[in-house]
Amino acid sequence: MSILNRFALDGQVAVVTGGGRGIGEGLAVGLAEAGADVVVAARRTEEVEAVAEKVRALGRRALGVTCDVMDMEQVEALAQRTLKEMGALTCWVSNAGGADDRVPRTLLDMPERQWDFQLNLNLKAVWSGAQAAGRIMKDNGGGTIINISSAAANNASAHNGPYAVAKSGVNNLTQTLALEMAPMGIRVNGVSPGPIPTEVFLEFLKLEEKDIPELGKRFQIPLGRVGTPEDISPAVVFLASEASSWMTGQTMLIRGGPG
Repeated sequence: MSILNRFALDGQVAVVTGGGRGIGEGLAVGLAEAGADVVVAARRTEEVEAVAEKVRALGRRALGVTCDVMDMEQVEALAQRTLKEMGALTCWVSNAGGADDRVPRTLLDMPERQWDFQLNLNLKAVWSGAQAAGRIMKDNGGGTIINISSAAANNASAHNGPYAVAKSGVNNLTQTLALEMAPMGIRVNGVSPGPIPTEVFLEFLKLEEKDIPELGKRFQIPLGRVGTPEDISPAVVFLASEASSWMTGQTMLIRGGPG
């Protein structure tokens, strides 16, 4: 097998949560470009259908599923529907995440509801997704689980504490799942992006599109710019592919410079 063929995802069926826009949209399209059929899941029906249509335009099968990842029954139904309608489930990408009202707060001022929401969305949903996918994969020849973390997990994160705490938990969860699932033929890895100006990112920091060119300097990024979804999708393709077959329990930091 040639080196480039090891990156091909032909015959794979991937689920991308939070796939309706931003990083998730980029991941869904990237996986399809590498050969995978893709199930796009998010809360907004019109967005998942639009991304699914982009996947179909690349010649791959696609399914758009409206799903709230904080509801474990919906996550389980997503996994089962994927298996039933697509015939397999070989890759699960837990990308859904973010904040509720997108208001920066200190931990001292954090309402319980906001803490619980962010921990449920950014950490618990990663566990429930791995559980739903893993139960299918262990009985069907294995697979890959890829958890989207954040560079915020590695440092103190003033005014964004619950998110950073949750993402730090995702990194440990990735390691533990990898250890437990390795005997089942399931590899579990993560990708930890640096600043990427998605809609949620801009709204949280009260920024506009015109501010993006200056953000590389603001965040002291050695390569001089913030990231794009297209900077993250190659890493996910790698982790889903045979090229990373001797890799599990790792979280790749992609932020335009050292951590």
